[in-house]
Amino acid sequence: MAEKQKVLIVDDDEHIAELISLYLTKECFETQIVGDGEAALDAVKDFNPNLVLLDLMLPGIDGYQVCREIRGTSQVPIIMLSAKGEVFDKVLGLELGADDYMEKPFDSKELVARVKAVLRRYKGVVPTEEVVEDAEELRFPDLIINKTNYSVTCMGHRLDMPPKELELLYYLASAPNRVYSREQLLDQIWGYDYVGDTRTVDVHIKRIREKIGDHDAWKISTIWGRGYRFEVL
Repeated sequence: MAEKQKVLIVDDDEHIAELISLYLTKECFETQIVGDGEAALDAVKDFNPNLVLLDLMLPGIDGYQVCREIRGTSQVPIIMLSAKGEVFDKVLGLELGADDYMEKPFDSKELVARVKAVLRRYKGVVPTEEVVEDAEELRFPDLIINKTNYSVTCMGHRLDMPPKELELLYYLASAPNRVYSREQLLDQIWGYDYVGDTRTVDVHIKRIREKIGDHDAWKISTIWGRGYRFEVL
């Protein structure tokens, strides 16, 4: 029998947390509920979840800071939950490392669908410590992108890059100088069932650029009105 996937629910509203747990338990997930940021950080270590549902408005450490601290040690998928629906709040959450953002109130079926979609995207990611032969690897001057062990080495340094950032970089770099629209990238990396918008692509491109910068031999270019390309110079 397959082991149940574990979801950590971080929300100080016990009623909402219990409802979420009920929805996910019916879908055969194992859940744990915590009500504040400190408990969430401890639970990430002790419960070792496959995914975290993280409310932003928490007592003590807020959800943004919790996300930032989790990302310092773990690449576990994070879906933020918040009553804040402004673009700024969504973009900030994504920039801090969240994988998705849902506004409250939300439909239970949509929540379960998003949890499953995010977990599908992470399924099969190989730990970076594992050595695998016949790697899917792209090499450019001072840049190595390995999709088998999910590693990126730039200027001789191993970069901390979440799976979706790496997959986006790999996809662009696998067809140098080809322009991809935001919609194409969203479909290819996040999947046709993803219910977010194209700003997600922009946020991830921004994070990738901050990590790898530009090089004399390559860069990620914005083609205004069309999309992005990995340009080999």
